Formats: sequence, structure tokens, C-alpha cells
Amino acid sequence: MGRTQYLIDSNAVIELLKGYLPSKGDEWLENIVGENLHHLSTINKIELLGFNGAPAEMQLLEDFIAASNVLPLTEAVVQKTIDIRRNHKIKLPDAVIAATALVHGLTMISRNLSDFERINGLTCVNAHDV
Repeated sequence: MGRTQYLIDSNAVIELLKGYLPSKGDEWLENIVGENLHHLSTINKIELLGFNGAPAEMQLLEDFIAASNVLPLTEAVVQKTIDIRRNHKIKLPDAVIAATALVHGLTMISRNLSDFERINGLTCVNAHDV
């Protein structure tokens, strides 16, 4: 059986890059990234690059995204997003991120598990709790 693949939510990327994770969570997430087991949704890319940070901070984000597999917004993701939104009170960006993880069979890493925990079939991990 293949190794677990992960979709990293924007908040977990930011905490990793800013050094806000506990050492165990930081090491765990660094291993996932180092072994190229991580993915981002198109929404994550938009969220991460959609603000005006300092040039060094933006470069760090751009480098992380370039080293990540950014998954496109496919028709399957659109349809799964519609299904999630019909069944759960969830913001559109979070629904797209969850749908991306589900369609691609990925485990979600997020700091806001409450945004995702009621979605059937979605496995979520908080990097602070590993």
C-alpha cells in the first residue's frame, strides 16, 4: 500500500514557515514536505499569495508553493464542493479545499479542524497534536 499523501491547509503552511508549530509537529510536517508527500489546492495557493507580505515572506511562500503539487480545480472537485456545501455550513474556500482532499484521497492537515471534521470521509490531522 502507498504512503499517506497530505493536503496542507493554508494555516498549517503559515505556521510551519513561521516556526509556530511545536517541535514534534514541525518535525512531522517537515518530513512530509521533505518526502514530497504534500499537496495544496488551488485555493491554498490563492490564499497564501493573496496578501501583501514583506518580500522575504512572499518569496518563502512562493518557494514553498513551487515545491508543492498544486492540484487544479477540476469538475470532480467542483461537484464534490457543491455536495459539501449542500450538506454542511462551511465557507466556500474551505469546501473547495475539503473537496480537493476527498477527490484525491488525501489526508487534510489544518489548524482549524472544526471547519472540516463533520465532512464524511475526510481525515484531518492537526499538526499541533501529532
